[in-house]
Amino acid sequence: MRPVPSPISKAETLAFAPAAQAPTPRSGGGGDPSGAAKRGPFRPGRLVPSRARLETRLLARTFKGVDILIAACVAVAVTVLGSPVVAGVWAITALVGLRLVEAYAFPRKQALGAHMARVGLALGASFLLATGASLVFGRSEAPVVWTLLAATAAIAAAHGAWWTMIARGRAQGRLTPNIVVVGATKNAERLIEAAMRTGEVNVLGVFDDRLDRAPENIMGVPVLGDTGALLDHRIMPYVDRVVIAVASTAQARVRQLVDKLDVLPNPLHLFIDIGGAAEDDAALVRIAAGSEAPLSGSPASTRRALLKRAQDLVVAGLGLLVAGPVMLLVALAVKLDSPGPVFFRQRRHGFNNEAILVWKFRSMRHEMADASAARQISADDDRVTRVGKFIRKTSLDELPQLFNVLTGEMSIVGPRPHAIGMKTAGVESAKLVAQYAHRHRMKPGVTGWAAIKGSRGPVDTPESVRLRVALDVDYIERQSFWLDLYIIAMTIPCLLGDRSAVR
Repeated sequence: MRPVPSPISKAETLAFAPAAQAPTPRSGGGGDPSGAAKRGPFRPGRLVPSRARLETRLLARTFKGVDILIAACVAVAVTVLGSPVVAGVWAITALVGLRLVEAYAFPRKQALGAHMARVGLALGASFLLATGASLVFGRSEAPVVWTLLAATAAIAAAHGAWWTMIARGRAQGRLTPNIVVVGATKNAERLIEAAMRTGEVNVLGVFDDRLDRAPENIMGVPVLGDTGALLDHRIMPYVDRVVIAVASTAQARVRQLVDKLDVLPNPLHLFIDIGGAAEDDAALVRIAAGSEAPLSGSPASTRRALLKRAQDLVVAGLGLLVAGPVMLLVALAVKLDSPGPVFFRQRRHGFNNEAILVWKFRSMRHEMADASAARQISADDDRVTRVGKFIRKTSLDELPQLFNVLTGEMSIVGPRPHAIGMKTAGVESAKLVAQYAHRHRMKPGVTGWAAIKGSRGPVDTPESVRLRVALDVDYIERQSFWLDLYIIAMTIPCLLGDRSAVR
């Protein structure tokens, strides 16, 4: 079993090709063998899966929280030294000053020197006001002054480090949303111009059904193919938004595109050509932040995502702590029962159709393993070992997926990950249900709503595929912290009480 490919490197050009085709020549760059000219002006040095994207505003809030914590500690220390008024003046003026100079905004084109000048202005004014207050109230002892000076220097150093973190994150593509544009139009050109002005998004490519009339690129952004190519393109796991940029008057065309692209797990947005450059910039900012309601796909919720990630880390950590001895025994039993590796690794679909490598304890004979799930498990399957029958029946074979949770590829609760190319009755399962990819709008889970509702084991009929997808989409639309806790609590009794499901 080959490992899953790492995020696309700078030297690769295949990422800009549809999954089943060779790299398309419709992207400019002439005969450049390295493909560097095909990447367009926005391509980051390294493409990061959309599940690993971070938000600058979330980091800024964290930085602000650290500043408040430092200020509070310094205020306590100065109060202990006998200068509570000085402590209050310094803490309040420092925090207010940093906010007034927009020290937490981190504009994209602001250099480190300019950022530190703003921070220095706020902190310098705060230090002078605090030392002035100490003279007025007769508390200008050296320990107080040195404490304030050290605190001022600490916050300034922290802001230098934070600016570096933000700059590095943007260079790595972790802080800037990636989008693709549908429609090689004048409206697309306006969107790309706004992206160049604001730096709010990376425009990785353009898709258009009318390729015979489309240019090879728009302002350097390559035209990668038609909307059919978009549906299966290898770049899509790295795309955060799909933006339709046809003329606002072409309402029938917009409806047609929305209907066609609704099968994508990626959120779908509309960029309207109304107003001037300022309106274009504002619209792009809203799209980048996810505050613009998508035409399809689940609206992003940073708070919900943070709660779910925290829940995943806590439950997975506790699960490994409790299940560690059991996992060692299972590993030993698998090794002694039949020749071959302890673990079975399989490429499966993750968030936004990303290919991830899912870990399980091996339950089948090594030479008969089916990595693509072309033949699904059945009762009395001759491929399953003696130990394999037990660990599949008790779902102990799934325990290594806790490591997938810790790495962020999976969640504790979510749609179960299916093997890439999995077939049902000889037909690829994804082709049996139009909304199949909707289940990839959330990270796959170790357990899920479908599992506790009876949809476990193989999906060997079209009806079972439709039921699984319907339950998964229902969960995605209803997901909450408390629903996840309920599913976690119900998982073990449901598994132990189910004697009929083939696993």
